[in-house]
Amino acid sequence: MALGASFGHYWAQADAISHSVGYLLLAMSVVSWYYILSKSWSFWRARVSINALEAFWQAPTMDDAVAMLKQADKEAVFLPLAEQGIKAANLQPQAASLNAASDLGELVTRTLRREINRVSARIESGLTLLASIGSTAPFVGLLGTVWGIYHALSSISASSGAIQIDKIAGPVGEALIMTAAGLTVAIPAVLAYNAFTRANRLTLAELDAFAHDLHAYFTTGARVAK
Repeated sequence: MALGASFGHYWAQADAISHSVGYLLLAMSVVSWYYILSKSWSFWRARVSINALEAFWQAPTMDDAVAMLKQADKEAVFLPLAEQGIKAANLQPQAASLNAASDLGELVTRTLRREINRVSARIESGLTLLASIGSTAPFVGLLGTVWGIYHALSSISASSGAIQIDKIAGPVGEALIMTAAGLTVAIPAVLAYNAFTRANRLTLAELDAFAHDLHAYFTTGARVAK
């Protein structure tokens, strides 16, 4: 029997619990692929913007460097560090605040660290959901398989007459489709999670290096954008 016919036969005879498991797997697949596609696009744009960091330091002034980075950094990964670093370095000493009373190096360090945490939280959003889908989808599919086998065997046991092996193999094989569906949902989610985690490490390393360079620039004295 063809796979489509087997699934259609299984789905037609399945009860509400099996249908619920199937819809849950479908929802998990849709959410997973949404994050896979959207995060792939975001990570690609973030990696492209890394190429602009060298040009950033080649700009004649900090204003020119920030303007160039605004054009290149479409995901706003590196731009917030430069903008907030400029604000921290230009903070007027007479301003009545704890920030103004802080040492310039401490203020810039605190500002850059805060921006790194914000950017990190943004680029890592959705990864926990991908990991959860990748780890739970096989078990959701297995639940559907177990329930489908139970439902099939119950129907067979209630039928009269001799039990033929083909009457058992068909429903059981159809129920195993749920296990395959669970794996189909889980495998792309796990692979994407691993790929995004590695891409995150590379991006965060570049972010830390950029923050270190900005800190060195803003704490050297009068070379701050006015």
